[in-house]
Amino acid sequence: MYLLNSAPSAAIDKFIEILKVFLLGIVEGVTEWLPVSSTGHMILLDEILRLNVSEGFREMFLVVIQLGAIAAVPVLFWDRLVPFSSKKSAEEKKQIYSLWLKVIVGVLPAAVIGLLLDDFLDAHLYNFIVVAIALAVYGVAFILVEKLKKGSDYRIESVYDLSYRDAALIGAFQCLSLIPGTSRSGSTILGGMLMGVSRPAASEFSFFMAIPVMLGASGLKTVKFFLDGGSLGGFEWLLLLIGVFVSFLVSLLAIKFLMSFVKRHSFIPFGIYRIALGALVIGYFLLTK
Repeated sequence: MYLLNSAPSAAIDKFIEILKVFLLGIVEGVTEWLPVSSTGHMILLDEILRLNVSEGFREMFLVVIQLGAIAAVPVLFWDRLVPFSSKKSAEEKKQIYSLWLKVIVGVLPAAVIGLLLDDFLDAHLYNFIVVAIALAVYGVAFILVEKLKKGSDYRIESVYDLSYRDAALIGAFQCLSLIPGTSRSGSTILGGMLMGVSRPAASEFSFFMAIPVMLGASGLKTVKFFLDGGSLGGFEWLLLLIGVFVSFLVSLLAIKFLMSFVKRHSFIPFGIYRIALGALVIGYFLLTK
């Protein structure tokens, strides 16, 4: 009798975990690209709908799920990122190669600092207070920058017009995203706008820099997981694949939405949303902890 009852119960438990992963994939796919902090959302959602898995797998899953989001970038921007088409002129190919070099220049600062401080950041900054403060502070920053830039002309309208100096400075702003709650896309877009880069160009460059950044972060977290003795069973592989696939599909829509949005609107609504979410995070954890 116990075996008969336990089998349906185990199936229901697995189904619930799959539903949680679907929801996490949706949230990752939306928030990775919008300047609202995917980390802040994932920490809050994971607290409410915590996966019933080992701590090591959970930490790895929340990072590796970003691979689905990153896959959406080359799919949507294939023609702007891949120089090998015979239809492209020599000048167009040169532009793309130059763009990739600028991307590498842009990601180096955060890559070096992130690699050196990864364990420290995990141990000391991944908490609701830091996340809530970062959400609110950068929400205010978006509102102030938009007010400051209102009516101003941008000196750079195309991602191809960025100089190596521009790329390095945007990369320096990206280092701020190592603080959870800041938002990688938010810090790079904000930095770009302060430097006179248009919203569409800053957003595109932020997307392109995400490719090596997310690949590196996912690879580092995966290696640490296995070096620490972690292993994946069949069901854990299924959860990981579902999360990555869902975040990929949702990211396709999120990126299209943002690129359309920034051509007609400012980032002020995102700033207001960030402030509200920061207050929600503080309120939730103060009431439940």
